[in-house]
Amino acid sequence: MLCLGIESTAHTLGIGIFSRDKALSNAKRVYKPMNEGIIPRKAADYHSAEFAPLLSESLSQAGVKLSDIDLFAFSQGPGIGQCLRTSCAAAKYLALKYEKPIIGVNHCAAHVEISKLCAGFSDPLVLYVSGGNTQIIVEEKTGARAGSEKAGRGARAGSGTDKGGKARKRYHVLGETLDIGVGNLFDNFGRALGLEYAHGSVLEEIAKSGKYVELPYTVKGMNLLFTGLQTAAEKKLATASKEDVTYSVMETSFAMLTEATERGLCLTKKKEVLVCGGVACNKKLQGMLASMASEQGVKFGVAPNEFNADNGAMIAYAGIAHYSRGKRMKISECKPLPNQRIDGFNF
Repeated sequence: MLCLGIESTAHTLGIGIFSRDKALSNAKRVYKPMNEGIIPRKAADYHSAEFAPLLSESLSQAGVKLSDIDLFAFSQGPGIGQCLRTSCAAAKYLALKYEKPIIGVNHCAAHVEISKLCAGFSDPLVLYVSGGNTQIIVEEKTGARAGSEKAGRGARAGSGTDKGGKARKRYHVLGETLDIGVGNLFDNFGRALGLEYAHGSVLEEIAKSGKYVELPYTVKGMNLLFTGLQTAAEKKLATASKEDVTYSVMETSFAMLTEATERGLCLTKKKEVLVCGGVACNKKLQGMLASMASEQGVKFGVAPNEFNADNGAMIAYAGIAHYSRGKRMKISECKPLPNQRIDGFNF
């Protein structure tokens, strides 16, 4: 089966093609706001303008034609509503034109599934860290015919039908941020520094020459809060260098994440720890988690950066996984779900 996946939850437009367990292409374009955060309408316009050339690039990389595609998948949520509409509308158009099935995919679940494939893990404790999401996740098994799927807090998602009679998976969130995602912390702090492109990768370079200064550390069981850390860090810039404060923001937030993950590991007794999402590209975070996993005697895994950053291949892979487990969707059920949660979603 060839699946074409379209990702457009936030700043990245990605189009990838997957065949079984192999990515044939994974093309992307990234909207990079300068001196400001993501403006939804600007990001959506960027995705719309870049879609056609990116589609051609992805098909060329894979060496296939649109008529060869067996399944179209799109990022249904969570994400920015205007951006989500791009992938949803494009997938619906292509599915109708070529008379092929269509599948809406939970963005967070796609990160988890592609990372499990890359790491070769079957049942890990997952730390998912990105701009808008920071969660500690485990997988649950459900019955062959799972109940209706839900999106957001109480909103009903398109449940489709379960044709395959196979057991569906469900995710459970053990802990999460109670305010902002760790990626948003970095973006907000970067703008406070006056960076033209306020992104975590830029902060990672600045932090390399810094030293630690004390900042608030807030962990509530397996839940975390980052806004207090952000506020204190911005105030600290008046008395400490940007290198020292940047280093300390990363050191403190990563220590918080590692502590909460270790607590989840001790609770669940899992033998694998997996980190995924855009922030998982950070080498410092990877090192801290790997060290913790080694001390606990469990395996540590992380996907290549290509699949940690938002991308279309992970949507395509998740689409195949959905379809093979019997999930089907009607065109009328395909709509953006900006508040869709991973723990309200059967896989």
